Amino acid sequence: MRILIKAFAALAGLAALAAPALAQTVPVRIGVIPVIGAAPVFVANGEGWLKEAGLAPAFTTFESGPNMIQALASGTIDVYVAGIAPLAVARTKGIDVRVVAATAIEEMVFVASPKLAPYFEGGASKAEAFKAFKAKEGRAARLATQPPGSVPNTTLQHWLWQVAKAEKSDVEIIAMGIDATQQALLAGAVDGASIREPALTIVQGRNPKITLIATGAEMFPDQPGTVVAVYGKFADANPAAVKGLVAALVKATDLLKKDPARAAPPVEAALGKGITDVATIQKALSSPAAKFVADPRTIIEATKKMQAYQVSIGTLDKEAPTDGLFDAKPFDKVKKP
Repeated sequence: MRILIKAFAALAGLAALAAPALAQTVPVRIGVIPVIGAAPVFVANGEGWLKEAGLAPAFTTFESGPNMIQALASGTIDVYVAGIAPLAVARTKGIDVRVVAATAIEEMVFVASPKLAPYFEGGASKAEAFKAFKAKEGRAARLATQPPGSVPNTTLQHWLWQVAKAEKSDVEIIAMGIDATQQALLAGAVDGASIREPALTIVQGRNPKITLIATGAEMFPDQPGTVVAVYGKFADANPAAVKGLVAALVKATDLLKKDPARAAPPVEAALGKGITDVATIQKALSSPAAKFVADPRTIIEATKKMQAYQVSIGTLDKEAPTDGLFDAKPFDKVKKP
């Protein structure tokens, strides 16, 4: 009997040596904003690719990137999935955060309410439309967007002052959260808004008179949108986990481009909240405002331009070196093993 026990023990030992070591699961706290630009991380999670990469994700939803920066700085989240602009501000304040993947570009669009939209008809310039609205309504057009320092706010200001050449006295910019912006637009409480998908598809579905006035490319060409950034301390402690995260995001980006129908259910599960359905999300994924990318270098030049503009409007003290802001090494390891 003892000989048999020893034999079994020896076999067990050999089997253990022959079997690959199980990777330790790494808990990762992910902060996200509820927009289509964050779809790659929702798809990666829904398809089980984050789990396959050895990650145990826990998600927290935020209303804007600037709000999420506070959680990042306090160490309560490890991964940031939101706009690039607040990260530049964070870097100037000494917060070590690194963009390891892009997710989408040219997300932000401008829409006008049924009251404001007619002023853009008949060949009038954008500036003339805002001026005519003020003359007729006796007040400036109220435009909703996210807080100063965010991509939506920066993009809206760039479009208003640099592209449309609007007079600052003809518009009033009102900062509010993503959900509040959508609700205010549908209720007629604001006259226009800078929004992204799925809000664009949702509001136009509920009120077709809400009109798309400017696309993302018109507002800020190649505008950097949602990105995936990792807190430096987490990245240094878990390089394999970061590579696994990026690998999952690359697969998710490919799926979003090739098969929106398959990608839609996990995105709807994350964003729907009973407010919308899979068909609406699938339509949003195929929208002109949904352009998915993964390589973080895709947005470096546009980020530099956005930072320069933020400095000019006072929402950023100084430009942050992009060499520290972007870390393409995990992406390169995934694409060139």
